[in-house]
Amino acid sequence: MAPSEVLAQGLNALLGLLRERGWRILLLFAGVLAPLWLFVELADEVHELENFFFDDPLLWRMHALASPALDRFFVGVSAAGYQYGVIPVDIAIVLALLAWRRWREALFAASSFIGSALLNLATKQFFQRDRPSLWDSVAPEHTFSFPSGHAMGSMTLAMVVFLLAWRTRWRWPAALAALVFVLLVGLSRVYLGVHYPSDILGGWAAGMAWVAGLYVVLYRNGGPWKARLQANS
Repeated sequence: MAPSEVLAQGLNALLGLLRERGWRILLLFAGVLAPLWLFVELADEVHELENFFFDDPLLWRMHALASPALDRFFVGVSAAGYQYGVIPVDIAIVLALLAWRRWREALFAASSFIGSALLNLATKQFFQRDRPSLWDSVAPEHTFSFPSGHAMGSMTLAMVVFLLAWRTRWRWPAALAALVFVLLVGLSRVYLGVHYPSDILGGWAAGMAWVAGLYVVLYRNGGPWKARLQANS
C-alpha cells in the first residue's frame, strides 16, 4: 500500500473518531482539565495565604453599586442559589428521574449533587479561608470562604441540567438559562461582600470539573436517554 493511501486511511480514521467522540474529548478538556487546572492554581495561592490582585478592587466596585433595591434583588438571588432554589431543584431532578426509571441519569444527578456538597465542605475545612470583611454585609455568613458553596452548587446544577439536555432539543435554552443563573448567583455573593471573586472562580471550577468528570465516567458508552433516543430513531 502506498504511503499516501496509508496517510489517507489514517486521516479518515482520525476524522471518524473526532466525529464520533470529538464532543467527549472537548468535554474532557474544557469541562475537566481546564477547570481543574484553574482550581489548583487558585487553591495553591489560597493555601499560601496569597492575595489575588483582583479580589478587593472587584469587591469595592460592586459595593459602589449598592442600593436598597439591589440589596433585595441579590439577597433573593443568593437564596435561590442555595437553600431556596438549588437544593429543592436538585432533589426534584433526582426524584423525577427515579420516577421515570432513568436509573443512570438519576445516579449521575444524585452523585453530582451529593458529591459536590461533600467536596465543598471538605475543601472549606481544608483551606479555612476567612470571609471578606471590607464592610458589614446585609446577609452575613460565618463559615469558611473558599471555594464558594453557592458558586459550586449552582454550577453543579447547571452542568447537570446542561449535560442531561445535551442530546435533546432543549440543549441551547438549557445552556442559556444555566449560564445566566450561574453568573447571577456568583455576582450576588460578591455584591453581598461574603465571598472574594476568587472564591467564586474556585467554586465554578470545582463544580464543573466534578460533574464533567462524572459524566465522562458514567457515560463512556453513550450519553443520557440512550435507550429512548434509539427507540425514537
